[in-house]
Amino acid sequence: MTPIPFLDLGAMSAEIRAELDQAWGEIVDGSSFIGGRFVERFERSWAEYCGRRHAIGTADGTAALELALRALGIGPGDEVIVPANTFIATVEAVLGVGAMPVLVDVDPDTLLLTAAHVEAALTPRTAAVIPVHLFGQPCDMDAIGAVASRAGLAVIEDAAQAHGATWRGRRVGSFGDLACFSFYPGKNLGAFGDAGAVVTDRDDLAARIRCLGNHGRDLAAAERHLLVGRNQRLDSLQAAVLSAKLPRLDAWNASRQRLAARYAAGLARSDARMVAVAEGAASVHHLAVVQVEARDAVRRALGAAGIATGIHYAIPCHLQPALAHLRPATLPVAEAAAMRILSLPMFPHLTDTQVDRVVAALRGLTAGHIAAAA
Repeated sequence: MTPIPFLDLGAMSAEIRAELDQAWGEIVDGSSFIGGRFVERFERSWAEYCGRRHAIGTADGTAALELALRALGIGPGDEVIVPANTFIATVEAVLGVGAMPVLVDVDPDTLLLTAAHVEAALTPRTAAVIPVHLFGQPCDMDAIGAVASRAGLAVIEDAAQAHGATWRGRRVGSFGDLACFSFYPGKNLGAFGDAGAVVTDRDDLAARIRCLGNHGRDLAAAERHLLVGRNQRLDSLQAAVLSAKLPRLDAWNASRQRLAARYAAGLARSDARMVAVAEGAASVHHLAVVQVEARDAVRRALGAAGIATGIHYAIPCHLQPALAHLRPATLPVAEAAAMRILSLPMFPHLTDTQVDRVVAALRGLTAGHIAAAA
């Protein structure tokens, strides 16, 4: 039987091939490799899509987070609340500016940061919170925003997995002081390499991010360096790829939503429980995540059946060896979920037949099958 891949980017690339061929020719002919009209065009389009005044392209999503923190002046002596159930880049960015990440637990149903977790972690040193819209699902930004407002915290949305997701009808990226996106190739909106962006309504933060991400250059006089920055820019080729894909993003997300609904219906009343989507959230299902007992055995059995899967993430941030110095008290929800979560195949061109085959394989994994696979 034909294997089912975890991710297939080829069909997405094929849809934009003609546009890319034209853009590549224009980039080469004009030698416009860094900055220029391709980057400016994408920044305008992405700001409009997110409902923000500014979008600043960055080298990747981690750079976007670090630039956002630096633009806010967050650094040594400050604490930043971060969920333990996230990719390590969220924590790396906080450490990168010299601040202290405060790792907290997540909701058992959605596996997302909640306002209650934020409130419980507040100290006089808390300067910001980074809600992570994980798996394509937005956090409850109304509740988190209310806590942040009362406590005087900056809010930086980590929307690296949630391009186009909405909370109560409003797109992610439009809630925080700043919001950060990754356009890694496997994302819902992905480049052909590393790329990212920060969006904001604040003119001062946008100008500071542009300066910091381009070696601290004065935007009005490139030979003058006003700040100590770094090279964290978006390049023209990646911007051209993103501009070609952006008009298709909503349709691709709608396909993911339909496929996720098919997974959920097929797995209803089974031992494989899909991560819940909260009322008020419209997930774009960057990942289709289930929780199962004997996860590793289930994964081996699916692999033997030609079904590729992933784990996001097998080790919570607070248990990573590199972050041992941050280790808080036990975070039971994140730790339990890390042993149970399994990411199923999910991409816009996945077929109903393929989804049904994955569902049938999962439902067929009785305790005896799992024991045999172990």
